[in-house]
Amino acid sequence: MTLSLRRACALVVLSALALGPAHANPQLDALFDQARERWNLPGLAVGVVEDGEVVYMRSEGELRAGEGQSINDDTLFKIASNGKAMTTALLARLVDQGKLAWDDPVSRHLPDFRMADPWVSEHIQVRDLVIHNSGLGPAAGDLMLWPEPNLFTREQVVAGIAHLPPASSFRTRYNYSNVMYIVAGEVAAAASGAGSYEQALRQELFEPLGLDRCQVGEWQRDGVGNVAQPHMQVDGRNVVIREDGEVIPAVPMAAAGGIRCSLRDMTAWMQMWLQPDRYGLVDGEPWLSEEQRRMLWSVHMPMPLGQRMRDWEGANFYAYGLGWRINDSEGRFKVGHTGTLSGMFSALTLLPQEGAGFVLMINGSGGDARTALGQALTSYFTRPDAGLDVDHYAALIAQERAQAAGQNDDAAEPLPDTSDRVPADPAAIARWLGVYEDPWFGRASVCVAGDGQVQFASERSPMLTGPVLESGDRLLVDWIEPTVSAEPWLDFNQPEDGSAATLAVTRINPRVGSSYNFQDLAFTRIGSCPAR
Repeated sequence: MTLSLRRACALVVLSALALGPAHANPQLDALFDQARERWNLPGLAVGVVEDGEVVYMRSEGELRAGEGQSINDDTLFKIASNGKAMTTALLARLVDQGKLAWDDPVSRHLPDFRMADPWVSEHIQVRDLVIHNSGLGPAAGDLMLWPEPNLFTREQVVAGIAHLPPASSFRTRYNYSNVMYIVAGEVAAAASGAGSYEQALRQELFEPLGLDRCQVGEWQRDGVGNVAQPHMQVDGRNVVIREDGEVIPAVPMAAAGGIRCSLRDMTAWMQMWLQPDRYGLVDGEPWLSEEQRRMLWSVHMPMPLGQRMRDWEGANFYAYGLGWRINDSEGRFKVGHTGTLSGMFSALTLLPQEGAGFVLMINGSGGDARTALGQALTSYFTRPDAGLDVDHYAALIAQERAQAAGQNDDAAEPLPDTSDRVPADPAAIARWLGVYEDPWFGRASVCVAGDGQVQFASERSPMLTGPVLESGDRLLVDWIEPTVSAEPWLDFNQPEDGSAATLAVTRINPRVGSSYNFQDLAFTRIGSCPAR
C-alpha cells in the first residue's frame, strides 16, 4: 500500500469516527499506547508527517508525574542531540550567506582554538567539527558537560579540548564527540556576527522558521511555561530528577544538545526539510539552498553497521552526514538522529523520498521505548503490511539482551564485587589527601568532610561528589547523586623522583556510558586540604 493510498484510507476512517485529523489514526494510536503503557512513561509526544503534511500529533502524560499538569503539543522537551542538526543547519545557512565555508580552517574563525596535536590545530576544518572524525575518543570531554547542572563555562570547555588525548589519528575513525559541536557553535557565533551561538540560532533559525516555542540560552521557566521535567523510575514509580529552577541557565552544551522544543515546533521543522518549497520560506525562497541540503545529507563519515540495522531494516550502509545519521531502510533513503539526556529521550526520522517522517519525545526512562517505538514507526512507512508493532520490537530487544547477557557470562570478565565497601580510614590514606588538578577537568579535592569521612569533590562539577570507600585493597567513590551511574576507582601514585602525587580515575564497570570518560583524567596534587 502506497503512502497516498494508506493516507486516503486513514482519512475515511477519520471521517467515520468524526475525529480530528491530527489525532485520530487507530494504527498510530496503537503504537503510541503500546509504548506508553509497556514502559510506564510519564509523558510521550509523537508527530507524524506524510506527503509533507502533519497527519498525526498526540501528546499525553504529565509535566511532573502525579501532579496533574498535562503535556500537550506545545510542551517543551529537551531534544538533546537532535539539536545537532539545528547547529549544522545554522552553519549551512551561514555558508549560503557567504559568511563561512565548510572547508574553512577553524582557526580562521577562532584563532585561539587548539587541539592536543599542533598539526590538527592548524588543519582542522569547520566540517570536521560536526562529523565525529577529530581523533578524540568516544564522548571525550563529556565530563565538562554532564552531569548537569555544573559550573563549567563554554570558554573552559573549548580551552580544555587542547588537553584531551587523541584516541586515533585525525580523520581516520568515527568517534562521537559533543565537545566538537560546542566549537562548531562558537564558529557560528563568530561568523554570524550575532555575538553568541544562542542569538545566531534565534535570529537565523527559530524566527524565520516560526519555531516559536523553541528555547536556547537563559530563559524563565514559568515565564515560558509548559515545560516537561525529566524523570527516572524508582520502585516502579516515575520520579522527577534534575528539576529545572525558576531560571533555566545558558549551558555550554547548547550547540551539542541544549535546545528545547515542542512537538508543534518539531513537526514544523520536519515539514521544512520534507517540503522546503512550501514550508519555512523566507521572502518566498527556501530557507536553505538545495546545495546545502545535499551537503548536510551526504555521507561524510562511515559508521559501523550493526547486525540490528541489517536485521531490522535491511540496511547496507550507515554513515554520518552533517548533524544527521544516514542509512538505507528497506531500500529507502533515511536520515535522522536521536537525543539522550538523563530522564529525556527523543528521536527524529525522515524518509525524504516519501515526504514522510516522525518525531517522538519522552520525559522519562525511555531508552527501550524510543528504540521500539521509533522502529515501529519506521516500519509503518517502509513495511506497512507487516504489522511490526512496538510489542514486536520490544520482544526483539529482550531477546538481544538475553543473548548478550549469556555471551558476557561466557566471555567477559565479571564485574568487581565491591559489596565489602566501608568508609576509608582518613589516617590510613593521609598521605594522599589534598587538592588535585587535571588540565581540562579542573580541580578536585580528596579531603575529610564535616562528617569525618574522606570525600572526593569536584570543583566545577558538584554532582561528582561522594564519600571515598575502601573495597579490598582499593579505593572507590560512591557518588551522592543517584542519577550518576558510574562509580570510579581511585588509584594514587607517588612518582619515584619525589614529584607531586598523581591520581588516576577509572570506571569500576567499563560497560557504563562513555560520557564518564574518567580514563582521560590525569590529576596531579597541587596542595593540601583546606583547614577545617
